[in-house]
Amino acid sequence: MMQVILNTNLEGLKLIGRGKVRDIYDLGEYLLIVTTDRISAFDVIMPNGIPMKGYVLTQLSKFWFEQTKDIVENHLITTDIDQMPEEVRKHKDILKDRTMMVKKAKPYPIECVVRGYLSGSGWKDYKATGSISGIKLREGMVESEKFDEPIFTPATKEELGKHDENISFERMCEIVGKEIAEKLRELTIKVYKRALEIAEEKGIIIADTKFEFGNYNGNIILIDEVLTPDSSRFWFKKLYQPGKPQESMDKQFLRNYLETLDWNKTAPGPELPPHIVEQTSKRYLEIMEILTK
Repeated sequence: MMQVILNTNLEGLKLIGRGKVRDIYDLGEYLLIVTTDRISAFDVIMPNGIPMKGYVLTQLSKFWFEQTKDIVENHLITTDIDQMPEEVRKHKDILKDRTMMVKKAKPYPIECVVRGYLSGSGWKDYKATGSISGIKLREGMVESEKFDEPIFTPATKEELGKHDENISFERMCEIVGKEIAEKLRELTIKVYKRALEIAEEKGIIIADTKFEFGNYNGNIILIDEVLTPDSSRFWFKKLYQPGKPQESMDKQFLRNYLETLDWNKTAPGPELPPHIVEQTSKRYLEIMEILTK
């Protein structure tokens, strides 16, 4: 079992950002992304780390970048510490298996969300308005129902501690321009459909996920993490039953637990009991093993 890493402060390396999960260092031409074991829910970072989480997110992202690189270029250069600069290698005991050296892209300020099934915040929006992100859906749909075709429901990418906001495609066009918005939508759906096919062969449904893209030398590339339990909703195909919530192999397990507490979903997050930490770690490891085998 790897040690649980909540924060890194690596001597000799320039820390330029700390997100909900990742610590980012500037390597000059490249960036170093260290995936910690922090976990957030409802945009609040929990006080406990989840054992092996940084390892799982890094290995899954590496797997999916490889599976989709013919559709869209991505930012990954290597996850092998021995191929990284000396100032990185000297921190190998902390960084091994949880670190990516990546191209420096300029991120688009949009969460590219794609939904194949009606669940999560999409289900809440549908119940309230009959729509998701301005897309009118047919009446009478039930929770977890599959869409005829995946739908693209973008969101704003907000600062740490603020909630991302679902927006219409028209609003996305205003933010990044129509041509870029259309290309991001096309790439999002293509990558999702490829992943869906691969996962279903292994008995897993990817109900929805979100991607991030950036501009690198004038080209759109896939960045950040890809198809992990932090960014996706994974269900077992054999257990799938529309009309109710599904057994989730992702962060939804933690959210479900937090919904039972008398907590107002603002910082600080509650201390997680050992069995919730253990079960979350177990689910993350299991989904990685199923998808990457």
